[in-house]
Amino acid sequence: MTLLKHINSPADLKRLEPGRLDDLAQEIRDFLVTSVAKTGGHLGPNLGVVELTIALHRIFDSPRDTIVFDTGHQSYVHKLLTGRHDFSALKKKDGLSGYPSRAESEHDVVENSHASTSLSWAEGIAKARRLAGEDDRHTVAIIGDGALTGGMAWEALNNIAVDETLKLVIVVNDNTRSYAPTIGGMAQHLASMRATRRYEKMLDWGRGALNRTPVVGGPMYDTLHGVKKGLKDIVSPQGMFEDLGIKYLGPVDGHDEQALEDALTLARDFGGPVIVHTFTEKGRGYDPAALDEADQWHGVGKFNPETGLPFEVSGRIWTDEFNDEMVRLGAERPDIVAITAAMLIPVGLDGFAKAYPERVFDVGIAEQHAVTMASGLAYAGLHPVVAVYATFLNRAFDQLLMDCALHKQGVTFVLDRAGVTGSDGPSHNGMWDMTVASIVPGLRLAAPRDGEQVKQQLREAVAVDDAPTIIRFPKGDVADPIEAARRDGTVDVLVDCDDEPEVLVVGVGSMCSTAVDVAGKLAAQGHSTMVVDPRWVLPVSDDLLRLTRRAQHVVVIEDNLVVGGIGSSVTSAMREQRQEQPVHCFGIPKRFLDHASRGQVLEEIGLTADVVSTAMVQRLGPRD
Repeated sequence: MTLLKHINSPADLKRLEPGRLDDLAQEIRDFLVTSVAKTGGHLGPNLGVVELTIALHRIFDSPRDTIVFDTGHQSYVHKLLTGRHDFSALKKKDGLSGYPSRAESEHDVVENSHASTSLSWAEGIAKARRLAGEDDRHTVAIIGDGALTGGMAWEALNNIAVDETLKLVIVVNDNTRSYAPTIGGMAQHLASMRATRRYEKMLDWGRGALNRTPVVGGPMYDTLHGVKKGLKDIVSPQGMFEDLGIKYLGPVDGHDEQALEDALTLARDFGGPVIVHTFTEKGRGYDPAALDEADQWHGVGKFNPETGLPFEVSGRIWTDEFNDEMVRLGAERPDIVAITAAMLIPVGLDGFAKAYPERVFDVGIAEQHAVTMASGLAYAGLHPVVAVYATFLNRAFDQLLMDCALHKQGVTFVLDRAGVTGSDGPSHNGMWDMTVASIVPGLRLAAPRDGEQVKQQLREAVAVDDAPTIIRFPKGDVADPIEAARRDGTVDVLVDCDDEPEVLVVGVGSMCSTAVDVAGKLAAQGHSTMVVDPRWVLPVSDDLLRLTRRAQHVVVIEDNLVVGGIGSSVTSAMREQRQEQPVHCFGIPKRFLDHASRGQVLEEIGLTADVVSTAMVQRLGPRD
């Protein structure tokens, strides 16, 4: 690096001669490809916003001006330009976060990587600045066309539109994709706006003003020299923003850094809300990513930067088990349909979509709509399967409760990335779903312990037509099969004992293997132990309660919040049955977990066989 190594702050960037910016952009792209190849990360989104991020930091004065990214997928360039050049431990323990992080820099504001929130954040910040009399501070929100499919973004726009003095610049980074191609009427309208290229033609006409060749009386001349006289001729409502009345600039070529600076300068100086519509190419500058139609370069593992091929071929993952079984179910039951919120491939619905394309509905980044739409589909006689990451179910809790459960609609929710996901940080850990689900009347939740159970319990779930069902499983390679010693009612007994057990260990889902290891360690200390997998953990079954009556102590191990989790539900159900045995709950503490590997996070929070068994030996005391 000859230029990037000297850029440690936006002030350094502003001092760089404009003629060197293309070289800097190339250096950044080379750095991103080389670095992410070693660590994995979100490569495609960041390659697409290099010039845009450079222009933002040259025109605005971060951190005095606040820059809010909608999701942090595209924040790597921002990190580089604000002095964070060590990507050697990206997304690893003690390394850089994969998203903006307040702990890393005063330039980072919103850490949450859930989409469609930036406009609400930005409106709140801009209003607070105005109330404080800080009229020289600006707020900028960068939101992708994919995130604009989320309803929350439009709730914010509805309010922003009527506040004519709000110093807020909204940059629509339009690359026609989120994880997958952006869908819906909004995407089609943006495409038509890109086709007009109205602003680009006007900018070409007025370029002489920038080159000190006056086009006397032209609106570009007036505006670019600080005179607002002609601004309304250039910054004017267009298309879908017209009825709202928000001023609009664009579309601007998102890889023309000078054009971006011109547009952002106009927007900054306008004195009210302005949308700058820029079109970019995801994966720009690296052919494997730029030519990727399946968005496999949105987030990647380690790869060879010369060939674009991964260094390690991953084994079979939990998602594959769901993917394959959905295809089989689709052949058997024409009433089964699937819904994805812009994540068809990551959640494993691509196989079903290929086999039954007319039975898959991609609603964009709109989980609330997905759940209520699914309720409508169920009412009309179909059985919808809504597949989302576990952490994103939080966004649609009201719809799960009031639209689906209240009306007893048969909808199956498949929650991928449940439990500790690790490297994607606090917003991506799926650690709330069982706590949230436990308060929904009538809901049934299964936590498969291995791939075979994913298939069996998915079939059991779609057979339920009078209530919502949930299947949840973790990220990564699927667990080795654990054969049950026997089935007792609806409960699988994984480790049996001849006598009444001193300890009954309840393993929840992927924690069943930990439960088996705990049993072995307790047995070595002389404590008779039985291990069971309830399979369906909500509601707590009578069969499980019958087994708890036989034990002196009950242990519940789950990769969910220990507060309000399955352990709490088991305890409550036992107390209702007048059972007073101690229940020892092991799960995730009520705090946000820093990014690290899944194993490191589990070790840190004490959710390992060694820690659990040691704690239990101390609680049980010595054997007589």
